Amino acid sequence: MKKLSELFIDLPDECPKDCPDIPITGISLDSRQVKPGHLFVALTGGNVDGHQFVGDAIRRGAVAVVGSRPMKGYAVPYLQVENARHSLAWICSAFNDHPSRSLVVIGVTGTDGKTTTCNLIHRILLAAGIEAGMISTVNAVIGKEVMDTGFHVTTPEAPNIQDYLAKMVKAGMTHVVLETTSHGLYQERVTGIEVDVAVVTNVTHEHLDYHGSYDAYLKAKGILLQMLLETCEKPFGNPRTAVINQDDQSYQYLSGIKVGSRIVYGSQPNADLSAEDIRFTPTGMDFYARSGKSRVAVHCQLAGAFNVANCMAAIGATHLALGIPSDAVSKGIAGLHGIPGRMERIDLGQPFTAIVDFAHTPNALRVALEALRPMTQGRLIAVYGSAGLRDQQKRRMMAETSANLADISIFTAEDPRTESLDDILSEMAKGAVSQGGVEDRTFFRVPDRGEAIRQAVRMAKKGDIVVACGKGHEQSMCFGETEYPWDDRTALRAALSELMGIEGIKMPYLPTQD
Repeated sequence: MKKLSELFIDLPDECPKDCPDIPITGISLDSRQVKPGHLFVALTGGNVDGHQFVGDAIRRGAVAVVGSRPMKGYAVPYLQVENARHSLAWICSAFNDHPSRSLVVIGVTGTDGKTTTCNLIHRILLAAGIEAGMISTVNAVIGKEVMDTGFHVTTPEAPNIQDYLAKMVKAGMTHVVLETTSHGLYQERVTGIEVDVAVVTNVTHEHLDYHGSYDAYLKAKGILLQMLLETCEKPFGNPRTAVINQDDQSYQYLSGIKVGSRIVYGSQPNADLSAEDIRFTPTGMDFYARSGKSRVAVHCQLAGAFNVANCMAAIGATHLALGIPSDAVSKGIAGLHGIPGRMERIDLGQPFTAIVDFAHTPNALRVALEALRPMTQGRLIAVYGSAGLRDQQKRRMMAETSANLADISIFTAEDPRTESLDDILSEMAKGAVSQGGVEDRTFFRVPDRGEAIRQAVRMAKKGDIVVACGKGHEQSMCFGETEYPWDDRTALRAALSELMGIEGIKMPYLPTQD
């Protein structure tokens, strides 16, 4: 519990001099979640204006309100601020006694590979005997406790993040790995978090519907590096180190951002960290990570050449930036068996390989298909879609990619939201045709995702690979404004059970079945 005035300790210009010292028991940005004693923060953006729900929040027990619009006539204090999201982040940090100031914070962002890199870093820290937590778009890990962070893939809101961090401090954690999306950075959900090491995996084509351009998207990612210089002095040191990918198109911009120190990984001779003697095996891959005259032996159980770069990012953040011993690095990476929904095999004894992967961007789809191609002497069958109300350019680009790299592509639903699914699939079909694809021979349009997966496994022969891309670990799919329970792994198991005539789980329902 904190007094209202105490929450503005980092925002002295935003707090009125006569701010009452009323006790605050919690912070809510959704009026439906307000409980007696809460501070309600009214946010604007998207399709909702939180200021419309101030009255409802007060009726539910809010004892004070923060917002960015001029409002009067309420029975509780109303504090107007210039930027409610910025204020929310600092208020939540203060409410939880600024937990990130008691932790070594490793922030990870990028278009593809964020979650995998976070898990690699987390495993390395644990292997070094460090009490480390993790907050990813999949879950929050605090010791043995694992908590789901939501249906879809974005950084949790500031109240949730600060609550997770506070729980980590209370549990005795000393380090935390924090996955940060461009939305989370731009919307200031991670503002007020004292970042010590900032990792950027890559910045490719994604979220241009939201950011407007690649340059704007790149600048949103760069915020994580800028946060390094805002980090307070910590008793256990201030690495203030950026870890960036020299082989990615984002390098030129990111390398120009002022930071404390910089670690560059990549394939160029002047990189601080590079991979040598890469060998792909049936159980993953082996290589050496070289930094100067030092070499670290790496065995990684994750499939795909792209995971070499993810491993390098993790090694840069731990071994080079934090001084984690090489034996802990090797042990940590080798101990990671897989990431939910990332190149995850589904095996019910079928004569072909079935995989679920999260690839939902043109670059991620390309590297996934390139990784899978050498793994089969048969055909590569890809099932995926493209989200509605999101970057429309992706639809054609992804279809062009699979037309060139997969033998068969099946276009289907993937969170169409309020857009016409038929229109989305039509745009994808045009992309496939532009690369020589032939409908009903090399590509198919199957609106129902469950039926699309069924068709893929029915078409598969011995030695083929079927990969369902785009949803990965996600637990829902949006049609209209409704989230329907959905898991590609469940759907693939259901389709395989039907194919093989064995007892299994039922195909999840989607409205496209009607």
